[in-house]
Amino acid sequence: MADDFNWNDLRPFLAVARTGRLTAAAARLGADHTTVARRIAALEAALSARLFDRSPQGYALTVHGERLLPHAEQIESLTLRAAGQVGEADQALTGAVRIGAPEGFGSYFLAPLMVKLAERHPELEIQLVAIPGVVSLSKREADVAITLSPPREGRLVSRKLTDYGLGLYAAPSYLDARPPVRTRADMAGHRFVGYIGDLLYAPELDYMQAPDVDIHVVLQSSNLIAQMQATLAGAGLCVLPDFIARREPGLRRVLPRDVGLERSLWLVVHADLKALARIRAVMSIIVEAVRADRPAFLGKPEG
Repeated sequence: MADDFNWNDLRPFLAVARTGRLTAAAARLGADHTTVARRIAALEAALSARLFDRSPQGYALTVHGERLLPHAEQIESLTLRAAGQVGEADQALTGAVRIGAPEGFGSYFLAPLMVKLAERHPELEIQLVAIPGVVSLSKREADVAITLSPPREGRLVSRKLTDYGLGLYAAPSYLDARPPVRTRADMAGHRFVGYIGDLLYAPELDYMQAPDVDIHVVLQSSNLIAQMQATLAGAGLCVLPDFIARREPGLRRVLPRDVGLERSLWLVVHADLKALARIRAVMSIIVEAVRADRPAFLGKPEG
């Protein structure tokens, strides 16, 4: 069996175990699904064990697959650690780095930053995943992640990027057509734009908790950018990050001294990847850019 075992077959095994589908695993590996299926079959033959249950819903690990998984992950970790400590070729800063981030921070802050990163390290391939959700570093859905809270489990390393403020915003067209908002109590008669409660992917996004005001959310979206676009169109009042809302001349801050929240952004990387030069380079430029723009994140309310 040792002669038939191919270490390289562990990569497709891990990809299928993490995605649950051949096509998704093949896309992650840059291969076609028939190749991935063939290598899984070869690994099962070498181990004389069925590693996955196949069904129309996808691939699920069998008991044998569950037993193999931690060993495969340990081999992957050792390989990545060796690349970081020994691989001088990696110092050339080539290869792909996938960054996962909340859609607001990713679209408004990281996307423009990617230009600077590409100019500084032209051999890097940068992939930005800016979504209203959480990417899993443990499942290798991203190499680096920006999160709203530090991780509580897994072999992950984190550092706080910055705190940031949020305020209440609306379009002048909405405010001019409605009763004035001079106090918190005045908010009760106004329309709000916000998140869909049962689709919140992080508790830090639950803004609509004002015990002294009856808030009526008339338009809900799981996407922050959609909320902001609706607010710009005059849909109502909306809680938005200051570093994003202040970039939009079509928004006006409401009750700047009475309504304000604070949240945090964290930079997270898997422990196995933190030593790789390309990962360090990407993290360094993110930290550098946030530090340089900290007044935008921590700015005092206007008005």
